[in-house]
Amino acid sequence: MPILLSIFYFFYFAIIGVYIIFMPKVLAMSGYSASDIGIIFAAGPLVRFLLPFAFTRGLKIDIKSFNVALFIMIFSSFSFYFSLDSFYKLLFTNIGLGIGLSLVLPYIELISLSTIGKERYGKIRLFGSVGFVLVALVLVKFLSSAYIALHYLVFSTFLTALVAFVIVRNAHAKSEKKEDVKNDIDLFHDWRLWLGLTLMQVSFGAFYNFFTIYETDYGVSLDMTIYLWSFGVLAEIAMLFFQGRFLRNNLLLILQITTFASAVRWFLLYLFPQNLPILFFAQSIHALSFALFHSAAISYLYFTYKHKALAQQFFSGITYGLGGFTGALLAGYIYEIYPRELFLSSSIVALLACGFLYLYSKNQRLG
Repeated sequence: MPILLSIFYFFYFAIIGVYIIFMPKVLAMSGYSASDIGIIFAAGPLVRFLLPFAFTRGLKIDIKSFNVALFIMIFSSFSFYFSLDSFYKLLFTNIGLGIGLSLVLPYIELISLSTIGKERYGKIRLFGSVGFVLVALVLVKFLSSAYIALHYLVFSTFLTALVAFVIVRNAHAKSEKKEDVKNDIDLFHDWRLWLGLTLMQVSFGAFYNFFTIYETDYGVSLDMTIYLWSFGVLAEIAMLFFQGRFLRNNLLLILQITTFASAVRWFLLYLFPQNLPILFFAQSIHALSFALFHSAAISYLYFTYKHKALAQQFFSGITYGLGGFTGALLAGYIYEIYPRELFLSSSIVALLACGFLYLYSKNQRLG
């Protein structure tokens, strides 16, 4: 199982690499405005946010829904070939891909945590970071047209779906046992926690959707921008390999530290958009703001709630979904109207995330 999980993460995050590094640039080259790009890339996360609520209304988290998600993911990736010429076609294609991706990853994350544990999770998950950085370094050398990026997207999606199908078939019996647990997730009671986690992803909207455009607009070459992406992922890989010892400690404190570090990171991008040494330092913080934050968050939710599958779906849907939707939409309009302040706004949002997580931890101690 660890080998299959490693392969899944490798190709899944290769999809993400193509999607967030190159697709915004491809759309900008195709004549779409910053606000258009923001709306298009906000559609997927919006659907990702809405889906978990369907599982509280009777939809089952089972192998059948998982296989449907695999089909939607593959179909949507092929649809990009026929959508580049139309805003609305791109919008609906992104919605489809968002549905597929948002259902597949939480299901696999649950299998990972239940079979290998939080301490070993990072050493398996780091293969996703390797896939992300490799596709970035390779594709930047061959991106002569939009369709080159689409070839990589479709290839990675097909292999991801194939490996995911095998993983879930092997883990099917174990996964089915976990779905009889009553839903114990109270979003209103734990609103500080969920708001903090969500705001963290809102702060990433500028980075995921506009970092490549932002840096190239400031005169940094596309090649150098890809090296910045890659350096951040290398820092992420190092953290994923060594993070097991950190995850044995106070997970809530880790979440507060990583959100504060993210605020510092975005503020550096705001102050020094052309200073390469500082940009590389800011990218090194990706080890905290993505790798350690993500692992601490899914581990905390896994051990806090009894309905572990739904907890992972809500984490994917609310934080990456609603947070990603809001972040992408805001970043698009901010970059169009106040481009200089793009990452200043991200820094403020990350500070708010840190504040709400602190209030949640304080409330837990009092409770």
